[in-house]
Formats: sequence, C-alpha cells, structure tokens
Amino acid sequence: MIFCCVVFPLLTLAQEGESVWGDSIVADMREVTVYGRQSEEIVPSQRLAGGRLEALSSYSVADALRYFSGVQIKDYGGVGGLKTIDVRSMGTNHMGVFYDGIQLGNAQNGLVDLGRFSLENVEEIALYNGQKAQIFQSARDFGTSGSVYIKTRRPKFDDNKRFNLRCIVKGGSFGMINPAVVWEQRWSECLSSSLSAEYMGATGRYKFRYRRVLPSGVVAWDTTAVRQNGDIAAVRLEGSVFGRYRRGTWYAKGYYYDSERGIPGAIVNNVWRFAQRQWDRNAFVQGQWIHHVSDRYKFQLSAKYAYDRLRFLNPDTTLMYLDNVFAQHEFYLSTAHHLRIARGWEANMSVDYQYNSLSANLADFKYPKRNSLLVAFASQYEWGRFKALASLLGTNVFDVSLTESASLSRWTPAVYLSYALIRGGDTELALRAFYKKIFRMPTFNDLYYTEVGNAHLDPEDTQQFDLGGILTRDWYRGWLRHIEVKADGYYNMVDNKIVAIPKGSGQYRWMMMNIGKVRIAGVETTAETVVRPHRSLGLTLCANYTYQRAMDMTDPEDNDVYAGTYGGQIAYIPRHSGSVVANLAWRGLSINYSFVYVGERYHTSANIRENYEQPWYTHDLSLSYRHIFAKWRGRVGLPRCVTVALECNNVFDQQYEVVLNYPMPGRNWKGIVKIEL
Repeated sequence: MIFCCVVFPLLTLAQEGESVWGDSIVADMREVTVYGRQSEEIVPSQRLAGGRLEALSSYSVADALRYFSGVQIKDYGGVGGLKTIDVRSMGTNHMGVFYDGIQLGNAQNGLVDLGRFSLENVEEIALYNGQKAQIFQSARDFGTSGSVYIKTRRPKFDDNKRFNLRCIVKGGSFGMINPAVVWEQRWSECLSSSLSAEYMGATGRYKFRYRRVLPSGVVAWDTTAVRQNGDIAAVRLEGSVFGRYRRGTWYAKGYYYDSERGIPGAIVNNVWRFAQRQWDRNAFVQGQWIHHVSDRYKFQLSAKYAYDRLRFLNPDTTLMYLDNVFAQHEFYLSTAHHLRIARGWEANMSVDYQYNSLSANLADFKYPKRNSLLVAFASQYEWGRFKALASLLGTNVFDVSLTESASLSRWTPAVYLSYALIRGGDTELALRAFYKKIFRMPTFNDLYYTEVGNAHLDPEDTQQFDLGGILTRDWYRGWLRHIEVKADGYYNMVDNKIVAIPKGSGQYRWMMMNIGKVRIAGVETTAETVVRPHRSLGLTLCANYTYQRAMDMTDPEDNDVYAGTYGGQIAYIPRHSGSVVANLAWRGLSINYSFVYVGERYHTSANIRENYEQPWYTHDLSLSYRHIFAKWRGRVGLPRCVTVALECNNVFDQQYEVVLNYPMPGRNWKGIVKIEL
C-alpha cells in the first residue's frame, strides 16, 4: 500500500491536462492583500500571527502560547528552563507540535521543549483542539488530542527586490544576549530561500524570594537568594528553500540546534546550588511537495529525518553520579491524496510510516525500536450553512527491543459539525460540536527505562466532547471596527493514565503502571475587539478566560479527607485562568500590555492545605517604534526600516512558582534593535 501511494503520484505528473485546481492554483502574480473574514470555524482554534505575535513580551514559542485559553505551560524557570504545554488538562504527551506541517517527535519521553524554538523566524502559531480544520493533511495530523502548528516565515519581496536581510539584537536581564540574522534571497520568480542563525546566551542568575508557611500559619522560612546554575548557551541554524510552479509548491528545510545549559534544580532541603548540566543536539531535514493533478485531485508528499542527542551530567557523588547519553533516530514518510467528489464534498486518504530508535550508555538498556504505520480516511461535506468533517485513523505499532517485542492495532474516529445561524454581510454566528477518540502510545522511557519501564503498559485512551460557537461582527465606519467572541464547553475522559508508583519497599525504585483515570469538564472563552478612533490610531484588545474542573477519578476508596486523591483537582491544573493582551498603535509607535493569570492549584491530586499552590499573575509592558526610510527604498545596502523596542516583564515584581520549588524571575528588562535591509 505504501509503495502504491508513493509511486502513483509520481506517475500522474505525465498526465497533466488543461484543468487546474480551481482557486487554489499557484500562479505568477504580484502579491495582493485581500481583506475579509474567514468562514465559520468547524474546529475550535486560536492564532497569533504578524504584528500581534511580534508585540508579545516573549522569548520563545512557549512564552507566546501562554496567551491562549485552555493552555497550561509548565515552566521550570529562567530563559533556559524546560517549557512544555498542556491543553485542556489532557497531559503534555497528548499534544502534537507541528513545524511547517510535519510533527516534532520525541519517542524517548514524549516531551517537546518549546523553549528551543525562537519567534524570530516564526510567522504564525495556531492551536487546535482535536485536530486541524482540514482533511488534506498527513495521517499523523489526525492522531493527537490537540495540536500546535508553528509556521515559519516565507520570503516576501517588494517590487524587484532580490533579497531581504534582517539583523536583530536583544539584550537584557540575567546577562541575556540574543543576536539573530535572517537572510532571504529570491533566485527567480519561482524559487526563493531563507537562512537564519541565532545565538542565545544568559547567566540565568536572578534574585528570588523563598517563603514557606506551615499549615499552622507559622512562617517556616523567608529569605532572598540568587538562582544558580540556570545559564544557557545555544545556537540555532535553519535554512529553507521554497519553490513553486504552475501546478504546485514544494519546500525543503534543514534545522540544527546545539545547547549547553545548567539544570537549576528544585529548592528543597535548604539546597541552593546545583551542578547538573545538560547538552542537547537536535537536527532534522524535512521537505514537502504538493501537486495539483487536476481540478479534482491533488496529492502531498512529506519526508523527514531527525537526530536528537541528549547528555545529562550529575557530578554530585553525594546523591548519585550520572553521566547518561541518549541518542534518537527518526525516519518519517507520508503521502496524502485529496479528491473533490462533488460540489461541497471532498475526501482524503493519508498513509504515514515512521521509524524510531533509541540508544543509551546505560547498563542493561534494551535499545528499543518502533515501527508505526498510520492510515487515515477523512471526508468533509458542506451544504449551505452546514459543515461536517469525519475521519477514521488506523494505527499499527510494532515495538522490538533486545529482550521482547509487542504490537498494537487500533481504529479511532472523529466527527466535527458546524452550522451557521447567521452568515453573510457584516455578521456571522455559528455553532459547532465535535467528538474525538484517540490514544497516545507509551514512550520508550515508560516501557523500557532501566528499573522503571514496564513493557506491558496499555496506551492512554482519551475521548473528547466539545460544544461551542463563534460570533463575529464588522463595521466599516466609526470607532468600533471588529468584535469576535468564541465560547466552548468541553468534557474529556482520560483512561489507563500512566503513572509512576513505588516498586518494592523503598522510594528509590519506581514502576510505570496503568491505574489513572481523569475526568475533565471546562469552559473556555475568547473575546477580541478592534477600535479605530482615528485613521492613524488603532487599539486591539483580546481577552481569554478558562474554567476547568479536572478530577482524579482513579480509586473511589482513596477518599480520605486528609490525604485522599479521589475527586481532587489534578496536579497543577487551576480552576480559573486567563489573559489579556492590548495593543495601541499610532503610526510607527506601538504600546503593548499583556496580563496572565493562573488561579490556585495543588501540586498533587490530594487537595489539602499542605499541597496548596497560590495563584500567580504577571503584567508585561513593551514600547516599540518602527521607522521606515521611504527615501532609501530600493537602494541596496541601506536600511529600509529600523525598529527599537523596550520591554518590562513582570512589572510588579511578583514572586511566584509555576512548578513547586522552581522560583520564577521577578521584574526583568529586555531591549531590542532590529534593522531590515
């Protein structure tokens, strides 16, 4: 099947006729900007792009995602700390992160560190609950409970300009220095390239207040210290080539990231200094080709090879000396075939193959390998105001290690519905609903890690239910120009949740087991408005709010009032959270304000006073000015525009922790200078 699906598109190149793919055809035209509203969304999604993304006081993709509703970011502190995402309390491993349409993987532990992806080369970040709102995509796109899509910048050129060059320098608190350069070249009307390089360096040293209060109300300790061993030195290189022709598009990309960082560690037992170090080396090459055979049929080919190396060093012999090295290899090949059956009715079939392997310098390591074959069938139908999307994903996984092998085969469905109550003119009002069943495979660490893994684990099963709507209203005169309100209520079930429990009589040996069960009910809302009191003055406001009740329903007998976990809010999930982002722009001057709030939480499912975590919030401000040199436009070697910005994060110097015993920075500053040639 894989051979046919890959070879058949190549043979069809010789069958090109006169017809084209309707309004999706690629043509040699000057770039035009079309202003208009997207049709009602069948899949709940959130986006940050363009100036709004650039205006946020963010170091990385993870920082920008804080402003989405329903999102929890686990941040272990500082510029170089690990940052992962959890959406609607499903768990970090249930999230898929896609980079230019191809998923970023980590078969070892399932975690993708979003902190290593800079915003300097990112054009758009989109978050989808369930899956992306289209059927023409790889089978892997259908296989997650939620998805983050990172779209990098495509080269755009003014008039007859042959190249663009952007030089950016950022500096600020914690000894942070962050220079970057982006060079874009137009080789012909149909071929362009982009090359970006970036360095991130920081000492990671910042003052924090460490205060603990006993359940009796007595202050156990209250002191101020400096965070140690949070330094980072990282280099990112990325190169891309983009091509287009009359019937399609293609791109090829190479990515390299190399970093050394300190592991700050948890502040416990009055220990303030740590010596652990981590080295990461991540590289991948990937490409994608889309070809329109006719006005009814098009196909997509995607391929990727990735290599990830991680070294962790703990030189402290009073605990346990460790010098572990892990290496991962990943091969990925995907093909998707899209057919327009009739007016308003489309279908797609996708086939993916993926190979993962993991090696390590550990004793008795099992050197696991995983072969995955995914087949997806999807169809989308639109009739008047009604839209429906359905998909069926077949997953076949075969694991083999030095001592054992295991296989799994499952089919999982998803259904999305949308109906426009009002459509056309200046107002749109639509209702939407979806159901999705999916699972996530245990990671290599879950299954095979020495003295921890359990080769007989079952996958975590999830079911998602969602009901919501979107209202959009536009005005073309007056101060108020745009209002958009989204609201979704959801209920999620996670069964066979994988948790670690003690093995034997000691607390130093653990085993992974399927004993978890979580039930999640919540509401998330987003409101956005655009006000233009003057043609040179614009104000944009966006607010998000999320309410979640995420309960641990594992063991009904574990209901002790003092330490029971049954019915308790799961670890680190707040009931209330939200954000506000405001931007005021006047000519080249821009003032940005952002606010993030995370309500009270508990660091275990035992919701008792000893496990209570206080709410936290931050206020961030930034001021930027962009000057365009109109007289120099088109002159080689002279800057087209210069942008200068100053940011202040955590304006009120709040002392807080996202994860217990990992204090976050207080007030900090950042300066930015950007020159575009």
